[in-house]
Amino acid sequence: MISLAPLANLPSLESERLLLRRLCMRDALDIFDYSRDPEVARHVLWSAHASLSESRSYIRYMLRRYRLGDPSSWGIVLKSENRVIGTIGFMWIQEENASAEVGYSLSRAYWNRGIMTEALRLVLEFGFQRLRLNRIEAQHEVDNPASGAVMRKAGMAYEGILRQRLCNKGRFVDVALYAALRADYNG
Repeated sequence: MISLAPLANLPSLESERLLLRRLCMRDALDIFDYSRDPEVARHVLWSAHASLSESRSYIRYMLRRYRLGDPSSWGIVLKSENRVIGTIGFMWIQEENASAEVGYSLSRAYWNRGIMTEALRLVLEFGFQRLRLNRIEAQHEVDNPASGAVMRKAGMAYEGILRQRLCNKGRFVDVALYAALRADYNG
């Protein structure tokens, strides 16, 4: 059986370069710095932040989710810079199926450095070991193949295309679905 107890006090996760931690209001400027970039927002379901106020609202939303023990996101902190450069977390968790979806975004200045693959591996490990999930999936728009590369490098398997699965910024988009199973996850 899965355990959602770790979500009630979402722990920090750490790798050699990264610290994944709960967001706090002092992260607003860091989040605004990358969330206002239309290229960062292009393939996600939120629009580029137009003001610091939008970034603060997002943090307030995450703080509520932390308090409720709901699926939520970590801030991705690059240790060498001690600043939030992205987010990663669970979009939903289905207890009855022991499954979840993970989603992420990263500042364009840090693309193609293996940072998101490193963060995704930490979240997969947390999901399988601490939450006792059986399946963790992720999806990306088909015209964002770099995200699929992150998923493959983190050990997720490609499962197929879901045609016009999402409506993103007024257009229906096809998404590629990836998943990792606890039985074949090698960390």
